[in-house]
Amino acid sequence: MKVINTTAAPGAIGPYSQAYKVNGVVYTSGQIPVNPENGQVPEGIQGQAEQSCKNVGAILEAAGSGFEKVFKTTCFLADMGDFAEFNQVYAKYFVSKPARSCVAVKTLPKGVLCEIEAIAVAE
Repeated sequence: MKVINTTAAPGAIGPYSQAYKVNGVVYTSGQIPVNPENGQVPEGIQGQAEQSCKNVGAILEAAGSGFEKVFKTTCFLADMGDFAEFNQVYAKYFVSKPARSCVAVKTLPKGVLCEIEAIAVAE
C-alpha cells in the first residue's frame, strides 16, 4: 500500500489520506471544492463541481492515473436539485462514464454543495 499525497489538492482536514494506491488501483478520499492555492470555496454548484473534479484529477495524477482510468465514483450532493448542473460539469471530466453512485446527504464538510471520490487503475 502506498499513501498518495499532493499539494495540488487540498490537504486532509481529518485523520485520513488523500488517497491510497493498492495493487495497481488508486482509491481517493472524497474531494470537496476547496481551492488548494487559497483555501477558498467557489460559489454555486457548477463552480464547486469544477473544483472538486480538479482536486480529484490532481490526486489521480499524483498516483500515476487520470480521469480516463476511473472506473467507479461516488458523488455526494447537499441538494438533489443540483443534480443536472452537477452532471454537466462531471461529464466534462469523467469522459469514460465510470460506474457511479450519487446520493443526497444532509450536510458536507465546510457547508459545501458536493463531494466526489473515485477509484481508478494506476500504472
